[in-house]
Amino acid sequence: MDTAELDAYLRRIGAGHPAWPTVDVLRELHLRHLKAVPFENLSIHLGEEIVLEEKRLLDKVVGERRGGFCFELNGLFGALLAALGFDVTLLAARVYGDAGRLGIPYDHLALRVRTVDGGDWLADVGFGANSHYPLKFGDRGEQEDPAGTFRVVEADRESGAREFGDLDVLRDGKPQYRLEVRPRELRDFVAGAWWHSTSPTSHFTQSLVCSRVGDEGGRITLSGRTLTVTSAEGHREVTELTTDAEVLGVYRERFGMELGRVPEVRATR
Repeated sequence: MDTAELDAYLRRIGAGHPAWPTVDVLRELHLRHLKAVPFENLSIHLGEEIVLEEKRLLDKVVGERRGGFCFELNGLFGALLAALGFDVTLLAARVYGDAGRLGIPYDHLALRVRTVDGGDWLADVGFGANSHYPLKFGDRGEQEDPAGTFRVVEADRESGAREFGDLDVLRDGKPQYRLEVRPRELRDFVAGAWWHSTSPTSHFTQSLVCSRVGDEGGRITLSGRTLTVTSAEGHREVTELTTDAEVLGVYRERFGMELGRVPEVRATR
C-alpha cells in the first residue's frame, strides 16, 4: 500500500494519519471502519468476482466505496494497520452455526494486532454485528462494549482444542467463533471465500445483507428489501421497501454506495 493509497483509505473512513500505532488509534480506526465501510455480500449476487488481493480490495472498498465480507474487510483493514506501523497477524476462525456446530476451516478471518503501548488485541471489522472496539486478546474476563459483553476464552469443548491453543469468542455468553492462533496469510482464505460465494449451503448465497454501525451507534441493515434501523438503545424501526428506486436510494444514502441495479439473490446449484 503506497502513500496515496494509504491516504485515500484513511479518507474513506474519515480518519487522519496517526503519529503512532497506539491502542487509542486502533480503537478509533476500528470504530470508524465499522461506521464507514459496510459488511455486505452484494458481489455474490451481482455476479462480481471476489479476489483476495490488496490492490483489488482497495479498488473495491476505497475506489468504488463498497464494502465486503470478512475476508475482504479484515484482509484490507489488516493491510491498513500494517502500513501504519501496527504488528498484524491474520488468524483463521470457524463460525458457530445452528446447534453449536462449527463451520468450515477458514470460515472467518480475524486480526491479532499488537500496539506500541498496550499489548495484543483482537480486531474484527468483518463479522457483521460484532464488538465496536478491539478486544484484549489475553484477557479471559468480561469485556464491555457498546455491542454487548464479550469474552475471549480458551476452547475446551472439543478434543484437541485446548492442546492447540484455540480460543472461543463469546458475545453475551453465546459463542460466536472459534479462533486459531497460528499465523495465516490472506491467500490461505481463498478456498473459504470461494465456498461462501458459491455453495448453496452458505448463508451468503441464500440471502442479501448490507449492514454497518450507525453514526450515533446502533446498526443500519438492509436485508434484501427490508431496512432495519436499530438505535443505540435497542429500539428497532423496520421498513419494507417496495420499489427498486427506494432500494437503490437506501444503498446510496445509508451506505454511500452507487449501484447500477438492485441486487437479487442468485440461484445456486
